[in-house]
Amino acid sequence: MWAEAARQLLLAAIGLSAGVAVAGGLFSFIVELGVVADFADRTHTGDKILLYESSVALGGILGNVLYVYQIGFPGGPAQISLGPWILGIFGIFAGIFVGCWAMALAEILNVFPVFMRRARIVRYLTAFILSVAIGKGLGACLFFFRGW
Repeated sequence: MWAEAARQLLLAAIGLSAGVAVAGGLFSFIVELGVVADFADRTHTGDKILLYESSVALGGILGNVLYVYQIGFPGGPAQISLGPWILGIFGIFAGIFVGCWAMALAEILNVFPVFMRRARIVRYLTAFILSVAIGKGLGACLFFFRGW
C-alpha cells in the first residue's frame, strides 16, 4: 500500500517536472520568436506587455488542463450542445495563434525576403502575401467543412 502511494507520488513529481520543462521551453521559444513583443510593437501597446505575456501563459495552462482532464467545450461531442459558436470563436483564436507562430518563424528565418529576391517578385509582394493568406484560409475551410 505504501509502496504504491510512493510510486504514484514519484510518477506525479516526474510528470509535473517534465511538464514544467516542456512548458518553459515552449514559452521561451515564443519569447525568442518575438511574437508577443511584435504584437505590442505593432499595436503601440508596449505598456501592456505583461498582460500579453500573462495571457499567453494562461492560455497554455488552460489548454493543457483542458487536454489532460479531457474537459469538453459546450457544443462539443462530449457535452450537450449549448452553441457551436463557442467552438467557432475558439477556432478563430487558435487559427490566429498558429498563424502568428508561422509568420514569426518565417520572419526570423528570413524566408520571405530570400524567396522574394530569388523569385524576382518583389513588385508583387502584396499579391503574394494575400495569395498565401487566402490559400491557407480556403484550405482550412475545405478541411473542416468536408471532413477530411
